[in-house]
Formats: sequence, structure tokens, C-alpha cells
Amino acid sequence: MDYSAQFEELEKRAAEGLASVKSAATESRAQLRQRIDEAQVQLDLAGKDAHDKATAAGDKAQSKWAQMRADASAKMDDVRSKVDKRSDQLDAKMAKHDAEWAEMEAEDAVSWAVWSIDNARLAVLDAIDARVYADQRIAATKA
Repeated sequence: MDYSAQFEELEKRAAEGLASVKSAATESRAQLRQRIDEAQVQLDLAGKDAHDKATAAGDKAQSKWAQMRADASAKMDDVRSKVDKRSDQLDAKMAKHDAEWAEMEAEDAVSWAVWSIDNARLAVLDAIDARVYADQRIAATKA
């Protein structure tokens, strides 16, 4: 398993996310809607890829991480629904309240991403340690 490549991909996606957020700050609602639609397509593709990999790996892949990805996918469906409903809102107070909730959701999502990276690092270090230990035990039995 090439963990370095996986973290490089993570770094690339974080940079793309940062660029997207910076650009979005100055865009119109129509442009934002298009950006949201594109992000949803990318997320759906990533979710399908993760599902395919989990299915191919069988029960072994049905871990807490697979469940967390499923939960995240459901959360994104909820976000998409809120974006769609937002277009129908006319009340300024309701729109302000909705914006505050969306901002809190965004902060939580970023915090979750940071937590996920920290957990990924720990899981990778644990996997590397487990492999080193296993290789040492195998070598010891051959000696």
C-alpha cells in the first residue's frame, strides 16, 4: 500500500478545495450553484468508487471507516436538499437563519476533515507498525 501517494492525493484535493472556496467567495449565486453541482458530481463519483472498493474487498472493508463514508454521503444529500430548498425561501429572517446553519455545517465539515486526516495518519502509522512487526516475527521464525 502506497500511503505516501494517498496523502499526496489528499494534499492535492485540499489545495483544490482551498482554491474553490477562495474563488466562490466572489461569485454570483448562479455561479455558486454551478460550483455546488460540480462538487456534488465529484462527491458522488468518489462515493461510488469507495462503495465499489468496499464491495470488492468484501466484509473485511466493512469497517467503521466505511460507515463514516456512508454517513458523510447521506450528509451531503442533506446539504443538497437544503440548497435546493433555499431557492424557494423568501423570508429574510429565514434566509439569515439558514445561512447561519449552513456556516455552522461548513465549520463542522472542515473540523471533521481535519479530524479524519489525523485519524488517517494514526491508522497508517499503525498499519506500518503492524507490518514491520509481522515481518520481524516472520523473519524470526525463519532464523
